[in-house]
Amino acid sequence: MSKVSAKPVAQSPFLNRELSWLEFNQRVLDEALNPSVPLLERVKFFCITHSNLDEFFEVRVAGLKQQIESDVVERSPDGMTASETLRLVTRRVRHLVDAAYGCWRDQLVPALAEHGIQFLDPVLLGTSDREWIDAYYREKVHPVLTPLAVDPSHPFPQVLNKSLNLITRVTVKQGGEVKRRLAIVQVPRVLPRLVRLPRDDGRQDYVFLADLIGGRLADLFPGTELDAWSAFRVTRNSELYIDEEDVANLLNAVEAELHNRRKGEVVRLEVDRDCPADLREELLQTLGLGADDVYFADGPLNPTRLMAICEGDHSPELRDPPFIAPQAASVRDRDDLFAAIRERDHLMHHPYESFETVVRFLEQAAVDPKVLAIKQTLYRTGGDARIVGALMSAVKNGKQVTAVVELKARFDEANNIRWARALEEAGVHVVYGLVGYKIHCKMALVVRADEDRIRRYVHLGTGNYNAGTARLYTDLGVLTCRSELGDDVTNLFNLLTGICQFQGTQRLLVAPFQMHDRFIELIDRETRHAREGLPARIVAKMNSLVDTDVIEALYRASRAGVEIDLIIRGICCLRPGVEEMSENIRVRSIVDRFLEHSRIWHFGNGGRPEVFVGSADWMPRNFFRRIEVVFPVEDGVLRERIMTEVLERQLADSAKARLLQADGTYEMAPRRKGVPARRSQVEFTELSREGGARPSRGRRTQKMELAPRPKG
Repeated sequence: MSKVSAKPVAQSPFLNRELSWLEFNQRVLDEALNPSVPLLERVKFFCITHSNLDEFFEVRVAGLKQQIESDVVERSPDGMTASETLRLVTRRVRHLVDAAYGCWRDQLVPALAEHGIQFLDPVLLGTSDREWIDAYYREKVHPVLTPLAVDPSHPFPQVLNKSLNLITRVTVKQGGEVKRRLAIVQVPRVLPRLVRLPRDDGRQDYVFLADLIGGRLADLFPGTELDAWSAFRVTRNSELYIDEEDVANLLNAVEAELHNRRKGEVVRLEVDRDCPADLREELLQTLGLGADDVYFADGPLNPTRLMAICEGDHSPELRDPPFIAPQAASVRDRDDLFAAIRERDHLMHHPYESFETVVRFLEQAAVDPKVLAIKQTLYRTGGDARIVGALMSAVKNGKQVTAVVELKARFDEANNIRWARALEEAGVHVVYGLVGYKIHCKMALVVRADEDRIRRYVHLGTGNYNAGTARLYTDLGVLTCRSELGDDVTNLFNLLTGICQFQGTQRLLVAPFQMHDRFIELIDRETRHAREGLPARIVAKMNSLVDTDVIEALYRASRAGVEIDLIIRGICCLRPGVEEMSENIRVRSIVDRFLEHSRIWHFGNGGRPEVFVGSADWMPRNFFRRIEVVFPVEDGVLRERIMTEVLERQLADSAKARLLQADGTYEMAPRRKGVPARRSQVEFTELSREGGARPSRGRRTQKMELAPRPKG
């Protein structure tokens, strides 16, 4: 548990966004440090910590550096300049990196060794292992290595983003003179970073590829004397810079910019802890970095590759218990989904209820002769063959099919380009939405000629149309044929694919048009109800809370006496528990087996509760730079299920919930003495196995228990 978070320069009403994100990553690392978590799951959390840091540097630190280099000097809402933020970020990251490698070195490595999983030094291998390694190197490694000299005729090579490289210093005699030269060797990405040694007894012994190559560098430089070597890795600015209004073909422009991402401005250098000082300084000087930009690895560089030891079906005792999600109880035995949707709305709670229901919905639509058209947004498809295949199949069956593909889904751009082209070749009408906005909403529309009339069937959700992530992320989805929602979704698709102005909606909250104002109106309504003595309550679950206008509205509500519970997985810039500002606001974060991803908002509304679900976090980017959709849950049974089954359980979580303190740190949620800790994700899995939703502890939502108050 971290207690090293930097305090703000002044007691601003807002917490710093970057430091708040780093606190989230600390919570991820805390799971790797937690001995009650199964060992291989701890390894995964350790890897995720480093993967998260990579993206943080690629995007957030790169952005800070750009602000510092620009002519504009301003303070962020927390009162700090970019330079001040970067200094605190650097300090916090160093502590996080040291803690992460300490976790690896002192906890994970010894524990893995106890279970027959070891990482061996090639120098200390026995004779048979050395012979095997020598053969492996000759046959598979040496042929793909390319030594690159660094001298007046060979400039420093272009080191690709997040690639692992070795820098070496050799001594060479030329014309009677002894000269020192530098060279770079890239560790091939085409080879596994962990080389598993042959074993007959089930043990898993590994050698790191970088160590294997490093011990044989002399073979690449015959006639020289190897003085020193070290592994290093660079992280580059990975934002895409595209002027959509100035390009003729967005797909081609994104594809071209992806090539530049690998060569963007360097923002971080990682080196081995024992890297010689002169080699480190050479790298910093060549890359244009300063001493604050180098981070030392007291363990493997790029630990994300350690996920390889979790692959396969070995060591079930070191993993979370297997869980195969059933389909939602309301549609489990219904072969005709369209008939089921005509009867009532249906809620799916992923991953506890299978994403198979959504796939079935699309596959049935593709082959149903009564279906006339299918329209769908695709943000991160993951290349799911069944989802994309359903759209292609629908075209073959004579349906009008439209896919709104977001090409700029960060770090999924190449994948989306590939699938966009495949869809176009299959005859799907592929469009890329509105200029200047990411299409982040999650919606699918099926137009069907039912016996009585043309009817529109709609799926709306909080997560991507990606069956892979649907097994790992917690999300909600609703299947409905309510006419007002069908009208709104139809009009929104027409806006995304055609030439028209936003005409307003009957039910949906749509960004960037009216969602921001509407949410503030809903918060202010609770404020009025509290002042009038009516029941007033807000429970909101999101990934991030950054928007200052929304935070200030929540502060107004708190001062009026509205009880507010926020379940924020990641960034939270709201400072809770401050007297006369936010003393009625509690913020909790849950980090557990599944990634908390659903967005839910409950407003007490004077005793007539409303629940909204959607794709948007309360962040400026979601409100103003993306197409987002939030929808009301109008079915009373489903609304009650979300309030009691989902929100109440997460507010009662005392096993994996951490409470945000006023100073920006987090502490574990308190546990009642003698009462077993409650773990909401385990309760959700048990609930799904039992066959459906049941009210949590029998309470009604308007009497929903408050989360524990944070200290301070």
